[in-house]
Amino acid sequence: MSRLKRILTLIFLVLFLVLFLFFFVGTPPQAEEIKWGVNFSPKHAQFLGLDWKETYSGLLDDLKVKRIKLITHWDQLEPEKDKYFFEDLDWQIEKAEEKGVKLLLVIGMKTPRWPECHIPDWAVNLAKEDQQKEILELLEEIVLRYRDFSSIWSWQVENEPFFPFGACPWADRKFLEEEIALVKSLDEKKRPVLISVSGEWSPWVRAAKIGDIVGTTMYKKVWWGVMKTYFTYPLPEIFYWRKAKVIEKLFGKKVIVVELQAEPWGPRLLYESPIEEQEKTMDPERFKKMINFAKKTGFDEFYLWGAEWWFWMKEKQTKPEIWNEVKNLFLPLEEINTD
Repeated sequence: MSRLKRILTLIFLVLFLVLFLFFFVGTPPQAEEIKWGVNFSPKHAQFLGLDWKETYSGLLDDLKVKRIKLITHWDQLEPEKDKYFFEDLDWQIEKAEEKGVKLLLVIGMKTPRWPECHIPDWAVNLAKEDQQKEILELLEEIVLRYRDFSSIWSWQVENEPFFPFGACPWADRKFLEEEIALVKSLDEKKRPVLISVSGEWSPWVRAAKIGDIVGTTMYKKVWWGVMKTYFTYPLPEIFYWRKAKVIEKLFGKKVIVVELQAEPWGPRLLYESPIEEQEKTMDPERFKKMINFAKKTGFDEFYLWGAEWWFWMKEKQTKPEIWNEVKNLFLPLEEINTD
């Protein structure tokens, strides 16, 4: 028995060493060209005390962003049952069309920004089956309304649906598959459906099985609520690259970064946190390091997380440094070569 135990221990150690070398040792090839984009939530801009239209216009006209992950929230789109409010989203998408901006449109019950599941008051106490019926009706309204807009290149259905984060009443893989099937059936242009995952805590396999594209997060320093302390992920660039290659090999699916940390993650929400606390996890130097880290992962498409905060820092705190760094990031190649 002890001999068998020693053999099993040896096998375990060898497997551990192989996995460690595979995911933690090496240098990914850098992408020849990187597509940079940003996340945007008008709701979050409002929570920061900003004029969301002014913030969005700043992204388009000042930063000259060409790719946006545009976040919708159920409670804003359907404030009353069967009474939809699309005027604000119409405005955002039409502006993107005018500027030649490509949109990744996020739809569903669970979409980015706290509390993640943005359920309208009238639907909070509905039974799960009734909530799901209403969500499918919402998706149908959205897809039919916007499917002819050329600016939308992909739909993201739900946000990190397999990751238990946020104030959400339930998670249901079968229903997620139903949502995806509905979106695909309604979209005559057959745009890909992206499913997002936690880059640090998920193997990405479930998302790859049902989505056309896998969208991952990428964070470095965060507040770890369980331990009541800040935590820096010890994951090297090769970790993300290898995971992406495994997904590509097994499922033939591309992985892009849909949430690259470029704003603070502290013990409290941004609009409740003092600047000194915010700067523990994000400041101009940390931002530069995050961009350099991202470039070394070998990925070729990133959506930065924090656009509303950069604008808030510039307009409300007279700290435009990160906004200006982002502006340099989005400079056309010919302008960079001229400087």
